[in-house]
Amino acid sequence: MSDAAAERKGWFARLKAGLARSSGRIASGLAGLGGRRVDDALIEEVEELLIAADLGPAPAAKLAAGLAKGRFDGPVTAEELRDALAVDIAALLEPVAKPLDVDPARRPHAVLVVGVNGSGKTTTIGKLAKRFRDEGKTVMLAAGDTFRAAAVEQLQVWGDRTGCPVVAGRPGADAAGLAYEALEKARAAGTDVLLIDTAGRLHNKAGLMAELEKIVRVLRKQDPDAPHDVLLVLDATTGQNAVAQVQTFREMVGVTGLIVTKLDGSARGGILVALADRFGLPVHAVGVGETADDMRPFAAADFARGLLGIE
Repeated sequence: MSDAAAERKGWFARLKAGLARSSGRIASGLAGLGGRRVDDALIEEVEELLIAADLGPAPAAKLAAGLAKGRFDGPVTAEELRDALAVDIAALLEPVAKPLDVDPARRPHAVLVVGVNGSGKTTTIGKLAKRFRDEGKTVMLAAGDTFRAAAVEQLQVWGDRTGCPVVAGRPGADAAGLAYEALEKARAAGTDVLLIDTAGRLHNKAGLMAELEKIVRVLRKQDPDAPHDVLLVLDATTGQNAVAQVQTFREMVGVTGLIVTKLDGSARGGILVALADRFGLPVHAVGVGETADDMRPFAAADFARGLLGIE
């Protein structure tokens, strides 16, 4: 086995283990449906099972109905149901599985990272910084969460670990001003990527959301196209509440892509399917742990198989 194949297999094992709570819920439900014919009653039960696993009503209905399209002549096993659903879930997710690409024409490619409190933004930035550094790119970090000294310290640890300079201000400094300064410094240095951290904020707090809008406005005084990406980091354990978060952050600051974290702590991994179906936003990466190697680019087929507990 090649190193790349071994690495992919290792990552899939971690992803599958991380999704075990989600897949266990679905697998146990499907186990009770094996040995029956695919009729209206079975389709309805599958739909209810997928809704309970946080896949969302619309995709659950679509996926369950897909089982009826002449796929099975007689009684089906639980494994056949699982395999068919995995194929259809992968097809639904494939259009949103897009890596975060850096435009080499931009120096820097500015990425604003947003999300609610505790979603894992700062850790995600550190992991992205490592990935870009491993690819040979130069990276600068901006500690835009000026409210929490711990967030600044955490980002500086990642900066030291990955060899990336960190632009930080005094506690309570204006986040928009700091983002502007970081963009200025990154442009002067010819840096490839600028990753801008922000304070966690609940999507239903208008004042805090307005501060994010201000960061975007101030960055655009220097570069009309900045930020070039706005990444929303979502905690998978929030389940259906993630839908409201995407809706609000997208309206306020033009979210361009999603990163879903903490899949290993949740039985709600299906929420990613609901988000893909509802918004169609690129899902750049998923995380199943704290270390840099526990976040990887999102792969639709691997995720679908992991969600269904298939080897």
